[in-house]
Order: sequence, then structure tokens, then C-alpha cells
Amino acid sequence: MAACLDGRCDGSGFLFDEETRRAYSCSCRPRLQARKRANAVAGRIPKAFRGVSFDREPVPSLRAQYPHVLRRVQVYCDTISEQLERGRGLWFTGDLGTGKTTLAMLISKTAMERDHTVAIYSLPRLLSMLRETFRDDSAHSLNQLIDMLCSVDLLHIDDVGAEQTSPWVLEQLYTVVNTRYEDQRSIVLTTNLIKAERKRPAKLSPDDDWDERPDAELRAQIGERTVSRLYEMCEDPLPMFGDDRRPEMQFNVPEPVAAAHRTPDPFDDTRWEDDGPRYGQPRR
Repeated sequence: MAACLDGRCDGSGFLFDEETRRAYSCSCRPRLQARKRANAVAGRIPKAFRGVSFDREPVPSLRAQYPHVLRRVQVYCDTISEQLERGRGLWFTGDLGTGKTTLAMLISKTAMERDHTVAIYSLPRLLSMLRETFRDDSAHSLNQLIDMLCSVDLLHIDDVGAEQTSPWVLEQLYTVVNTRYEDQRSIVLTTNLIKAERKRPAKLSPDDDWDERPDAELRAQIGERTVSRLYEMCEDPLPMFGDDRRPEMQFNVPEPVAAAHRTPDPFDDTRWEDDGPRYGQPRR
């Protein structure tokens, strides 16, 4: 059993009075209950990002391309416990394939290594979970799930803007963001809906309405109130504009297996190494 957060009980959240022979709540119990709620939705770093670090590609290349962004991320990670205590977050915007998710995962991984609870979801997956609470066989109600999402130290939402807007979507997303804002709990977020600049389409007449703000698409997709809260929690989004890096990745194809021995069955999953290197990555 884990030690008491206040050094008073045995980690159960209760103290025992020998004279009255009765148990009563320890001062750590509210935080212990919050930690249990957080653990119910706490996620793991996806396998593709488990090795992410400041000194391992692609982060060094991202540092060369976006030095001001990496400085902010480095400072945030170096002081992550303080940042989470203050409810400060970060958000990244830019084109597809520029490394936004990699840096967000680097922050989430750092938080986990410092023993903070983290929940990692793409926005479509998060909203799907919220919808599933209306099923008869759902393990949690909508309010219970939102309460759990708001209990983690860091909520990581990826790919904001990939979900079609509806009044229900806007309301649930705002509820999660606003509750975390009020409780001073941090959010890390990525989106490609904030542009470096928005040019007025030539087909629009001078009398047609046009919102020239760089974040106009995001405001239209997730709502003005939610975007306003994100600015308060995360300040200005960190820009990562450029070409998609994914098609440029180089892969080293392994040499063919020698015919002198039986060729291994590539579909035999008993031979797979879960933490082995992927194509194009050096062995550790």
C-alpha cells in the first residue's frame, strides 16, 4: 500500500482512534480519492512515442527548425511540477506532420516520469468516450467521466479540430476545459486550425463577412468560449508551420534472411520483441 500523502495514516486514507475504537478520515483522503479517479482514465504513452526525448530524433531536428518552440518546451519540462501546480499548459499549432504531437508526448512523458497523472486522448476518441456514457452498459455516467478527466494532473488532447462540430460536442468540450480552468489543472493540446495568416478568398465580395483572425477556424470548430479559456491556460499557441516531415523519413530495409536456416515466420508473434527497434531506428 502506498504511503500516506501527509505521513499520518497507513496509506488507506483512514486513521483509527484507539480510545473510541472508531476510524475517521485522514487529511490525505480527498487527494487519495482524486488520485483514484485520475488513475481510472490515466493513459500510457503510445508505443510510437515511448522513446521520445530531447536528445533523440526527431526532437534535435525540431530544435534546429523551431528553436523558440523547443526553448519553451524545455523550460516547461524542467519545471513541470511547478507548471502543473499552477495549472499552466501549452498548445501547439501548425501544419500536418511538423512534430506537434511529438513535443506534446514529450511533455506528457516527462510528467509521468515525475509521478504525475496524465490522460492522453485524441479529440475524436475523447468525444467518443463521452458519447458511450449514454449506453445502458456504460461503466460511468457522463458526469463521472468528466469528473475523472478533470482529476488528472495533465490532460493531453491531440488533433483538436478533427471532430465535426455540433452543439453537444461544443458543450462537452467546454465543460471539460472550463472545469480544468476553474480547478487550475493543466492542458497540453495540438491543433492545425490556427493559421500563420488568413487571406481573404478572392471570391468573396467586399460586403461578405470575413473573419481574418488566425484562429477563426478553431473558434468556429470548438467555440469562442473554449478557445478563450485555452488562451488563459496556455497563453499564445506555439507555431510549428512547415512541410510535412513524415514522407521524408528514411527507412533502412533489413538484409534478406540467409537461406541456410529456416526462414522465420513473419506472422509468428511469439518472436516479436515489444520494445525492439523499428525499421530505420538504431538498436539501443
